[in-house]
Amino acid sequence: MRIAIVDESAARATIIEEGLANVDDCEIFVVNERRGLVARIEDIAPDIVLMDLGNPSRDVLEEYFAVSRALARPIAMFVDDSDDEALVASVEAGVSSYVVDGLSPNRIRPILDLAITRFNAFSRLQSDLAEAKGKLAEREMIDKAKRILMTSRGLPEPKAYAELRSTAMNKGKRIVDIAEAIVTAQKLLEGGA
Repeated sequence: MRIAIVDESAARATIIEEGLANVDDCEIFVVNERRGLVARIEDIAPDIVLMDLGNPSRDVLEEYFAVSRALARPIAMFVDDSDDEALVASVEAGVSSYVVDGLSPNRIRPILDLAITRFNAFSRLQSDLAEAKGKLAEREMIDKAKRILMTSRGLPEPKAYAELRSTAMNKGKRIVDIAEAIVTAQKLLEGGA
């Protein structure tokens, strides 16, 4: 496992490294500079990013949240103090674990595991949502095509669907592809876009 530690303080980064000493088979990369952070992390290609910000200003927090949004990886963020606004912003930025006043070597491994688990669960939810939206859009396209066939050819709904299915099978295409062609052709015939 490749782990990137982002911390401008070498002393705090060492605490995280100590906490990772018992993690088998991992490579640890420490990034101590904020400049070019996203590019540096992309070069490292870590499996997880651990950020220790200490007591960050609002501007620094925003900068790190922008980094978090740009990365599609689990991120655990350590801060000394927090407020509700910073917590909400971190969640919206995709931070998997937001740890307040919890930087000690013995807590690093459980936090690492939690960040990975939360990230994976959230990724599955996002994937499921995207799949559901795609299926809904396909269903809506098929329904539009059925309505066109029902209106233009005077077919009942089951017969319109059977026509779509039969055409798709004969052409070796998906029903939604045939439906999309019908809807597009209807728009062209009506002069719409």
